[in-house]
Amino acid sequence: MAALSGKVVLVTGGGNGIGRDCALIAAQEGAKVVVNDLGGGLAGGDEGSAGPAEQVAQEIRAAGGEAVSNSDSVTDLDAVYGMVEQAKKEFGGLHAVINPAGILRDVMFHKMTEAEWDSVIAVHMRGSFNVARATIELFREQNDGAYMFFTSTSGLLGNIGQANYGAAKMGIAGLSRIIAMEGARNNVRSNCLAPVAWTRMTQSVPVKDEAAAARRAVMAEKIRADQPARLSVALVTPAAAHISGQVFGASGETITLYSQPRPIATETKESGWSVDTILSEAMPAMADKFFPLSRPALASQGAAEPAKAG
Repeated sequence: MAALSGKVVLVTGGGNGIGRDCALIAAQEGAKVVVNDLGGGLAGGDEGSAGPAEQVAQEIRAAGGEAVSNSDSVTDLDAVYGMVEQAKKEFGGLHAVINPAGILRDVMFHKMTEAEWDSVIAVHMRGSFNVARATIELFREQNDGAYMFFTSTSGLLGNIGQANYGAAKMGIAGLSRIIAMEGARNNVRSNCLAPVAWTRMTQSVPVKDEAAAARRAVMAEKIRADQPARLSVALVTPAAAHISGQVFGASGETITLYSQPRPIATETKESGWSVDTILSEAMPAMADKFFPLSRPALASQGAAEPAKAG
């Protein structure tokens, strides 16, 4: 039996990139799929098109699967409730959400406008809230539900020029963790994925030199969208029902489990801290555990290449 046989899955951002592969692979694993994609450009703000989502749905149907398309925006809560109702009407229910829908508005923070901040937060952070809020009561009532949210190394590790994107992606990791904690008693699980893949998001990062261009060529061949998509699909299957509240990475054929923030150093002064003793005692005692500002290299990349998807 296929891993998602009898299940209904909503995939947002399913018209391109990782989302497209998530939809196709979920269908291959037996799921009935609602393919959602606004069909807009990478930066958002345009009118969009129903074409990309419907093309993926047609591809699934042509291969013998079951799928319908939806071109509404995840930024609209009522529209997301409509996606849930569409899943119920067409397929009789909904059991999982894979949510890689996203846009970029990259700019240095000191030049960032409110619009550039708000638009990215709306799609990523608000969009994640919307897909969760529109489905959580259904999942709790049926004691069955899985979320695959998309975080990013731009939030987990940081990335210059992406304060809006990184802030949203770190917020999503926190949202996913709490949904997992609150949902445990009702078999509602939630995980996050920080993917690295050759998508239109990755391609949008400017190439600064020949070395970066060479790394891009390697990425195009070895770091494909279908690789993180397989992990995404695997984690919403019933066989993964015991896995929740985790943050994973996928880069090529490397799967990573990320640490989550925990205390790593503690200094206590019974007589109380002053500004002077904080600076002269507490901070020096912790200094060897401070994290550098440089971005660490990712496993399978060999360099700190920006990694954006979802």
